[in-house]
Amino acid sequence: MEMTRRAFLKMGGLGLLGILAAPVLDTLARTDLGRVMGASGVTTAKRWALVVDMKKCWENGNGSCRDCILACHRTHNVPAIPDGQEQVKWIWTERYENAFPGQENEFAQNLLGQPFLVLCNHCSDPPCVRVCPTQATFKREDGVVMMDYHRCIGCRYCMAACPYGARSFNFRDARPYLGQPNPAYPVRERGVVEKCNLCEERLAEGLLPACVEACRYGALVFGDLEDPASEVREILRTRYTIRRKPELGTRPNVYYVVG
Repeated sequence: MEMTRRAFLKMGGLGLLGILAAPVLDTLARTDLGRVMGASGVTTAKRWALVVDMKKCWENGNGSCRDCILACHRTHNVPAIPDGQEQVKWIWTERYENAFPGQENEFAQNLLGQPFLVLCNHCSDPPCVRVCPTQATFKREDGVVMMDYHRCIGCRYCMAACPYGARSFNFRDARPYLGQPNPAYPVRERGVVEKCNLCEERLAEGLLPACVEACRYGALVFGDLEDPASEVREILRTRYTIRRKPELGTRPNVYYVVG
């Protein structure tokens, strides 16, 4: 049977499309497989949450352990810029009175001056998402608040809207401040905003967030807040926890054990 020129070109185009699509389909297949067969068993959730047991931090690390911070910043190529006005931070420490303003009372005197680990709260109602004009910041179905660096225009509306100071702006080229970069994660360009992403790239591979994995004292617990059998739910049932600025109605998904 003689093949027409149009049919030949059509068949060639379909073949080329198949070749180009194959790597994408393969990646999707491996991602789905990783979520089902992840070694950690915690790759999918309805709503991710992080519980920080500050008592374990203070008792074991004397409040000065930086394993989780270093692991996070190494993993995500966070530059160590010495200028305090231009620092980029994904996870860091703040004194209690700065992290929880307005929550001091006579029963919490032992918390004053104590260092608290702070990061993006991955709020259930994130104001940063509402104000972003390009949808560069958005919330996934599992509650992770994300940044799309390619869509970010550097307007910093999200920074102004975030009541937790959890976002950083890249004022300069990060590469001179990285040491040994992690080739598996992109280095951000000057002029974009960034923040903690709950290690979404590690979750897709069946791994825990870098900070959780690095903690030697079990002070960081990560899990599905919607799962009644999860460890985070058990902690919330049995321990006294607080959240940052709950009065604002953002519904943070980072909890702190203080009792």
